[in-house]
Amino acid sequence: MKKVLLIPDSFKGTMSSSDICAVMEKAIHRFYPEAETISIPVADGGEGSVDCFLKALGGEKVTLRVKGPYMEEMDGFYGRLPGDTAVVEMAACAGLPLVGEKMDPTRTTTFGVGELILHAAKSGARRIVVGLGGSATNDGGTGAAAAVGVRFYDSEGNSFVPVGGALSRIARIDKSGIDPALEGVEIVAMCDIDNPLCGPSGAAAVFGPQKGATPEMVKELDAGLFSMAQVIARDLGDNPAQQPGSGAAGGMGAGMLAFFGARLQMGIETVLDTVGFDALLGGSDLVLTGEGKIDGQSLRGKVVVGVARRAKKQAVPVVAIVGDIGDDIEGVYEEGVSGVFSINRVAVDFKQAKPRSRDDLQKTVENLARYMKTLGR
Repeated sequence: MKKVLLIPDSFKGTMSSSDICAVMEKAIHRFYPEAETISIPVADGGEGSVDCFLKALGGEKVTLRVKGPYMEEMDGFYGRLPGDTAVVEMAACAGLPLVGEKMDPTRTTTFGVGELILHAAKSGARRIVVGLGGSATNDGGTGAAAAVGVRFYDSEGNSFVPVGGALSRIARIDKSGIDPALEGVEIVAMCDIDNPLCGPSGAAAVFGPQKGATPEMVKELDAGLFSMAQVIARDLGDNPAQQPGSGAAGGMGAGMLAFFGARLQMGIETVLDTVGFDALLGGSDLVLTGEGKIDGQSLRGKVVVGVARRAKKQAVPVVAIVGDIGDDIEGVYEEGVSGVFSINRVAVDFKQAKPRSRDDLQKTVENLARYMKTLGR
């Protein structure tokens, strides 16, 4: 083998995608020391997304003062990639870890996310990738919108910055003051869920409790998102409420659509486009990918299947190295996966498997490389 692409998802709670790439590379080079290995750590839109893109493509992390989840001053950041692309992760200034024990999605804001987006645009970014993951917010993206110049008015004509518990106060929305730096900027929101904005499968009902929402808060937040959507439909001409993914990140999906004119896209598709995966496939002998567990849900467009679909078009074989293997994975082979291998070398529970996972991963990849070597590949 002369060239191998490494593009695994993280094994949640065990190893990051960057760690997995490093282990895979070491194992490959034991049997193919001259092989070119290209590591592409996968970002899922949550915490660590900026670092993954920077490791894969180079660039720099830009730090600036922005507003945090409770409008407090804090250091936020985004990634400036080579060329004119920037990567913003919500978690950098609106993430759940930032609020600690003080969780209250009726009062948290995405204002700082808008500040990061605007700074990136003013610094020359013409394409901005926004990761929708790990948020402590449920403001429908209104805070981010306010940061870039969108104005929200109550029934008395007063302008204010909405938070989750104040969305029902929005009586009018005006986008005319949006900062001109955003004109012509392509914004792509990484979104791996298809939840609508409101209702039993919506942002508040499904994700509100993990952000600290009580049952009463969930009702309040859901009603607020519904009210916001009605005003958006009237004032901006489009209702994003039923768009798949509009419920992502406390309704930030809807806000990205309505206020920023963004495109919601599966995380793996965004990663593949941003790193130029199709071009990297040229001359590749093998793609190694993987995730913590492969099952029927993987067919909805997660990392393994997303990678396999692209590689299949160029007839490059794809091997998935995973933790667990479900019973309903036959469909992944039709999508372009050549083989699926579990790193679980002994029958033990997760608590025992976790500390040996790195070593088991290396031995599994070494076994694959050893076998391919015997085939003269």
